Amino acid sequence: MPKLAPCAALAALLSLAGCVASSPKQASKLAIASTSLPAASVGSSYTAQIEVSGGTAPYTFSSSGLPAALSIASSAGIIAGTPAQSAIGTVSVTLAVTDNSSPQQTATAKLNMTVNPAALSIVTTALPNAIVGSAYTGVLGATGGVAPYTFAASGLPSGLSINSATGAITGSPALSAVGTASVAFTVTDSETTAQKVAATLSITVLPSGLAITTRALPVGIVNTAYTASIAAAGGTPPYSFSASGLPTGLSISAATGELSGTPVTADEGTTLVNFSVTDSATPTAQKAYAELNLTVNAASSAAACSGMSLGDEASLNGFVPFSADYAWNTDISAAPLDPNNATITAAPEFAGWHLHPNFSSVSGGNYGIPYTVVDSSATQLVPINVIDYASESDVALAPFPANAPIEGSPADCTGWPDTYVGDAHVLVLDRATCTLYETFNTHRCSGQWDSSSETIWDLRSSEQRPWGWTSADAAGLAIFPGLVRYDEVAAGAIHHAIRFTLQHSRQDANGGYFVSPASHAAGTDTGVYNVMGMRIRLKASFDISSYSPANQVILTAMKTYGLILADNGSPFYFQGAPDARWDDNDLDNMKAIGSDNFEVVQMTPSFPGYDTATAPTGAVPTIKSFTASAMSITVGTPVTLTWSTTNNSYDFIDQLGGVHGTSVTVTPTVTTTYTLNATNQFGRTTQQVTITVN
Repeated sequence: MPKLAPCAALAALLSLAGCVASSPKQASKLAIASTSLPAASVGSSYTAQIEVSGGTAPYTFSSSGLPAALSIASSAGIIAGTPAQSAIGTVSVTLAVTDNSSPQQTATAKLNMTVNPAALSIVTTALPNAIVGSAYTGVLGATGGVAPYTFAASGLPSGLSINSATGAITGSPALSAVGTASVAFTVTDSETTAQKVAATLSITVLPSGLAITTRALPVGIVNTAYTASIAAAGGTPPYSFSASGLPTGLSISAATGELSGTPVTADEGTTLVNFSVTDSATPTAQKAYAELNLTVNAASSAAACSGMSLGDEASLNGFVPFSADYAWNTDISAAPLDPNNATITAAPEFAGWHLHPNFSSVSGGNYGIPYTVVDSSATQLVPINVIDYASESDVALAPFPANAPIEGSPADCTGWPDTYVGDAHVLVLDRATCTLYETFNTHRCSGQWDSSSETIWDLRSSEQRPWGWTSADAAGLAIFPGLVRYDEVAAGAIHHAIRFTLQHSRQDANGGYFVSPASHAAGTDTGVYNVMGMRIRLKASFDISSYSPANQVILTAMKTYGLILADNGSPFYFQGAPDARWDDNDLDNMKAIGSDNFEVVQMTPSFPGYDTATAPTGAVPTIKSFTASAMSITVGTPVTLTWSTTNNSYDFIDQLGGVHGTSVTVTPTVTTTYTLNATNQFGRTTQQVTITVN
């Protein structure tokens, strides 16, 4: 037998043994197949799929150099977002993809991406009325194109003029201008090939007759601080207000028309109050009168969660979420200005914008953040699969009805389970337990719920989440108490601050900065001055008398309670709940109000605030005990869970959702482990108890 070479001999032996050696199959070479990125436009939703060839799925994608407000989904390779104005131009984007072969392969590519200006447009759809002899302020707002803009107008009422650089319409209408004028406006941008747009809007000039414009007053609650405002128009300011028949404990400011005080039990019920206003005309002052009903409810009814109506966008019937001393409910009209107010308000990311109501009459959550009120005694608790921020979430069963409205109204099973579908918030208020549940990036598929986070809020407290933790909102705050709702505007007063967004917030190496009441940052730019949790207010000097009663309610709240920066987003958009009863044309009148009419309230701590490295630290809650009245039962036997906690801000039990007090009765049908979670601003403590069902 011839002598075999060593390798041949080995092969022969393997063959005789019934085995054949083979080399591992090599994955084909990984490469990014995309050779270009489609152009984007400012303000328009953008998506682009990165194509890959070779390698072994699944792939992991990353990028650097994307225009502001765009990001890439690591698992899907989809670039998505809505480019901001600051992103105009062409940038080089570095893309990377890693496959799952062994060893792993990584491929990179550099592709150019262009962000074009949005089409220039005039966003103002209506202008406020003017009054003969009274100072007038209106603003023609524009968006898109390339700033700065040049504004022009023809046909303005006599006495009014437009500022060509800002679009501000100012002056005092002459008597000859009484009536409705059709005004032709044009706006030209600064592109190399300039865009120019035109619009025709009406300005109605009213006679100077004095009148009280407030049409309704908010409901008061016994032993709860009350505020409302009586507004007047016409005549010659300043005005002097008076009232007769006010409930005990309330008074009116002669100079401002503000009602304030604390109603007492003796005057529960509805009272007809006579209001009067006198102007400063000489030699003979004008006087106007109005009779308005003012209702004071008992604390046990109007202030109770159980008094809320059920359903989507339901009325809270006077209930104000959270305690009176909570940040959302604090009157900051007299609070000092922040030392950096002038710097912040003059910066490009704050200055030059206009208010924009981010809600409308389009129901179902298509424009605005919807909510629903349920009663967990009749609504089944269901699991929420929290994917992205479980460690900073309150993961528990929640009373989500199968048809709970989702912000943006995404179709069921869209991108299930991990594709971002927009903010997609779900807000559910449980009137049975006085608890609010909020989720973010929420998906619903075949009755199952998936989200990026879940937060539980005790509506009867001043709940504080741990420093550095997010919530369903970027600032770590509750969303619902910052929404403008139709039921409160219809009642005549908003008793809380309003949630708003700016395009950028301050970034640093630790994720950015936040100030109280925020607990979390989402920094985007190291060079800006906006800070998560920053509170602003409409200047007291801003005249709201020419606005509708509904808009006066909203603007009064902006003066009294202010607005809280809660997320990065479109600049100076303030959020509300959609409702078919909103008058969209009337809401649009507030778009004329520029950001220069707002000021920054003093921050706590001082600017720039906390980041995750400098936030306060302290003791987490203590659970002294968590017990069950029986540890082993038969099906149908009720069991009482009892607990004792200290130093806690709020509690929840994973199988029960939000809980209050020190005990709750359950009737498990299978062996169940209950986990008590006690949380404060420094962290969380948990303890479990298992009930065996035989």
